Amino acid sequence: MSARQENALKTRQKILDAAAMLMTKNEFDELNIDEITRTCGVAKGTFYTYFKHKNDVIFEICRSLFAQIEAHMREMKDKNIIERLAYYFDSFMNEIERHGINICRVWIKGVIDPNKAPKNYDSKKWQYDVDMLRNILNTAIQHKELKEDTPIELLTHLIISQLYGMMTCWCMSDCKFEPREWTHKFTEIQLKPILEKYIIEKENKL
Repeated sequence: MSARQENALKTRQKILDAAAMLMTKNEFDELNIDEITRTCGVAKGTFYTYFKHKNDVIFEICRSLFAQIEAHMREMKDKNIIERLAYYFDSFMNEIERHGINICRVWIKGVIDPNKAPKNYDSKKWQYDVDMLRNILNTAIQHKELKEDTPIELLTHLIISQLYGMMTCWCMSDCKFEPREWTHKFTEIQLKPILEKYIIEKENKL
């Protein structure tokens, strides 16, 4: 990679970092491109070199964070499906809390009625998360951790509804509900019973 390409990546990341930081303090509709560029010290024209709209920045923040989680999970060769899912849930909710309730509300507003979602909201976030979880479970079948007749669609939607329920309760409680803490309770109390009948015993290290 050339020095010019490295500088371009750094500038792009500065914009993303500035937007993420501002979203911890402001609602999405209050965020503007002038404030983003002023915060990260780049010209407004530079912003448009990398992004068309401010919603593209929020979209990128979302996708890059969860893509990193998925990539790390693929490297967890020594962990079984329960442990990998526990890591996924914890990392998922950690990013939700770390980036603040305003970004979480943007995600919730975008998916609550995708057919009527405002243009500046990410209406595909729900499907993105469903697809990622479905892929995790399908990979476990391919690796002979879960039985071939495991009801992937049922389990995917059962589990993702728990995560989105915690996100929604967090927004509704105005941060009084602690989603990461409740995610831990879910993995400790419910996750193993949900999956145990589908786990192939010889692969089960629990």
